[in-house]
Amino acid sequence: MVRTRRLSHAFGVEVLGVDLRETLPDATIATLRGLWNDHGIVLFRGQDITVDQHLAFSRRFGTLDRHDTLKPFRHAENPELLVLSTIPVDGKPSASENVGRHWHSDLSYTTRPPLGSLFHAQILPEIGGDTLFASMGAAYDALSAKLRSIIDGLEAVHDYMGVENMKKRDPALVAELRKANPPVAQPLVRVHEESGRKCLYLSEQMTKVIVGMSERESAPLLRFLFEHSVDPLFTYRHQWARHDLLMWDNRSTMHLALSDFAPGAHRYCVRSTIVGTPSGRVVGAVAG
Repeated sequence: MVRTRRLSHAFGVEVLGVDLRETLPDATIATLRGLWNDHGIVLFRGQDITVDQHLAFSRRFGTLDRHDTLKPFRHAENPELLVLSTIPVDGKPSASENVGRHWHSDLSYTTRPPLGSLFHAQILPEIGGDTLFASMGAAYDALSAKLRSIIDGLEAVHDYMGVENMKKRDPALVAELRKANPPVAQPLVRVHEESGRKCLYLSEQMTKVIVGMSERESAPLLRFLFEHSVDPLFTYRHQWARHDLLMWDNRSTMHLALSDFAPGAHRYCVRSTIVGTPSGRVVGAVAG
């Protein structure tokens, strides 16, 4: 019997009394997968696990991404792990220092966005470093029936180059990321493959235009949907503790890594990513 505790009104659940250093029975994994599908995020506190244990647990939920489109952020020895760190490397800022500082769904700008991610917190600032999550299913459900009928068949373009902090990154790194990640048109409403639930699928910085419309025509609708999706009613703020492992469902949630900690304070976390099903199509730099 898996014991749980709700994390917020709209979504999220903490699992109690499970030790991820152990090999869990298939029935327990099936229960955890059901919780993940239903609640969007699943939290395990106090998991002092090794890299191998992290990866072994992650593989129980699907094939792991080797992060070929995000090579600058890969773990040096384990390409199935991304490193999210503010710790300088060889006297230079970490390549991932400013990653995730905007609302987003991971790799929505690719044609195979991940099913989800498993994020392990290892080094944390004394104060701050929280992550915000938003339930895109709850946000969709709260729309009027009329608006849902209008947006259900629309596509919107996701462009990684639209991220504001791209300007702060090394130009050579930006060029590499641009080459690997052309703009992609995705459904504005995505259907969760396992639960069948409809979820909004957009982010403020990467989603600028609806296919078949100009940017000017698209802007009011996209702005409304984004602001609606991050209403506090649909969000959860996670205050990290060392050795938290948190799973988020990339198909039904967005997240934002807050830079709410002092300069010089450091954060080091690793993330595995479960490969998802194909979605979207590559488009030109200008869509309409």
